[in-house]
Amino acid sequence: MNTPDNSDSYKVVYFFRGSIGFDYNIALIRPVNCNKSQAMSSPKYASTLTSLLTMVGVAVGLGNVWRFPYMMGSYGGSAFLAVYLGFTLLFAFPALMAEMTIGRMSGKGTLDAFRIIFGNSVGGIIGLMLLVVITIAGSYYAVVVANVIYTSAYSVIFGFSGGNIEGFKSGLGFPQLQYGIALVLIATCLFVIHKGLTRGIEWLSKIIMPFFLLAMGYMIFNALSLPGALDKFREFLSPDLSRLHATEIFAALGQAFFSVGLGGTFVVVYSAYIDRNESIPKMALFTGLGDVSASLLVSLFLVPSMLVFSMDMTSGPGLIFDTFPKLFATMPAGRWIGSLFLIALTLVAFLSLIAAYQVPFVSIQNERPELSPRKTLIAIGIVQAMLALPSAFSPDLIGILDLIFGSGMQVLGSALCVLGLTWGYTKMSAYESLFTSSKNNAIRKLAFIWIKWIIPLALLAVLAGYVYDSL
Repeated sequence: MNTPDNSDSYKVVYFFRGSIGFDYNIALIRPVNCNKSQAMSSPKYASTLTSLLTMVGVAVGLGNVWRFPYMMGSYGGSAFLAVYLGFTLLFAFPALMAEMTIGRMSGKGTLDAFRIIFGNSVGGIIGLMLLVVITIAGSYYAVVVANVIYTSAYSVIFGFSGGNIEGFKSGLGFPQLQYGIALVLIATCLFVIHKGLTRGIEWLSKIIMPFFLLAMGYMIFNALSLPGALDKFREFLSPDLSRLHATEIFAALGQAFFSVGLGGTFVVVYSAYIDRNESIPKMALFTGLGDVSASLLVSLFLVPSMLVFSMDMTSGPGLIFDTFPKLFATMPAGRWIGSLFLIALTLVAFLSLIAAYQVPFVSIQNERPELSPRKTLIAIGIVQAMLALPSAFSPDLIGILDLIFGSGMQVLGSALCVLGLTWGYTKMSAYESLFTSSKNNAIRKLAFIWIKWIIPLALLAVLAGYVYDSL
């Protein structure tokens, strides 16, 4: 690219080879006197379809397949499911709109986004805190995904039967093996980030999300074809509202926010690549629907299967590792159906783990553009490898960390996003940023009031519930 004739007013800034989202050897022309916040512009998704697939890929992950089934089984069954769906529609979707808006406004990651809405000092502290949160969450999440990869490989190579489940558990409980898998996984995620938005993340999302949908459709058909499955599923769908207490309601609300990926990190970073002409409400709606659909698809497969074979749905976070091998050992063609399910789970979990490392990478690159992306990724990899070590050798630690960093702190981050957008900005600026329009119709006014007043209260209530439960 050649410099314009008035070269004394402009200079060429060459982005790093492989920098996130930029093709190789791309250059940006900008005025010399631009400040730091204007110096870099975010890459954009190639199309509306790829933007939707990528955003859904960020939202859909172990929260839908690892966390959702055991949360539903432990906190009220189908009554939990009904409350979860209601909370997702009323609270998670609007909060998702707010985080997408902040991400697109900033275009430079978590630190810059919170500086915009809270000012340099306070916003910088909040942004840094959330980067620490997502860094810690990414470390134990890598160990959980490593467990899933091991389970998938075992299912494909050996299959599950009554005679080899103990061998499977032995490998699952071997910390050196699980930590080794986690290290390879971390390196692979960082390699995808190095390939960039179009060549790495978007490309993977276009393959993985359709595959996940097709795989789940096939498995649902097989599950509902089991003798007695439909009758047992209809019985399950008769909610027992007497099982709903404060703890169950808090759990359903927390799952709604956790599942979509709220927290001021994932959504904020990935929304930076949404084109200015895209409708934020539409993007949030389709992303949220994709996430909810994934949870429902998983339920349509798992619940009938587990009910038919009298499996325990209340076994907690170890559900997929304790119960699934027994389930797939009992199901007709369980080896192939189980392997397909676990492979699909591995792929969507992989996308979510990439997002966890993308958050600090983007923020660091925008804070320190002189740093090589390769060095930044290596530094992130070293930190993640060190932090993953305790979780690999003390698996019980994962549940504690997930409560603090995966639930409580993510809820706090999302609450701060909503408060910062609707209270830190002027009313009209926030309104126009959310709806990309100045039309003051009644529906948009009502939506803004809901986001400004009701959503923060709901998010803070969830946070209080998790704190109360942890005491």
